[in-house]
Amino acid sequence: MSEIDQRGRCLCGEIEYAVSDAPIHTTICHCKMCQRSTGSAYLLEPIFYIGDFKVTKGTPKTYTHVSDESDLALYVNFCAKCGTKLYQTFERFPEALGVFGGTFDDPDWIERTPDNTRHIFVDSALKGDILPADYLLYHRHTANSKTGEKYPPITLNSHGTLK
Repeated sequence: MSEIDQRGRCLCGEIEYAVSDAPIHTTICHCKMCQRSTGSAYLLEPIFYIGDFKVTKGTPKTYTHVSDESDLALYVNFCAKCGTKLYQTFERFPEALGVFGGTFDDPDWIERTPDNTRHIFVDSALKGDILPADYLLYHRHTANSKTGEKYPPITLNSHGTLK
């Protein structure tokens, strides 16, 4: 592993993982799937290249979910013993992997700045969710899954809500 050696695990410790490099970027997703998947308002999801992530203990189970947005599969990897979701891979982005950020031993190691973090599906953000100023915010995803056309981001001048 390189200089970075950040580790994480499921709730019961049956599955452990490590990353060897910083995330490509961090996505904060407010879509309904991520809300249901986390039981929270959004998913904090640092995105890594597949080769920078390694399961170091145990074997996760995989749930395949077809996205309502893209009609493409997401593969959610979880611990069969305690149910913790650890990471997901994507049919749409085969070179990448998204980690459920709260599963890191130290979730604060993930730097979140306007330069490396984006909020997606902000139209689905829960009423009253405060969105940060100066970050790229996308009504849906960052690009059309079928055409690749990039969607324009919006930004707020001060912290606020869209609803």
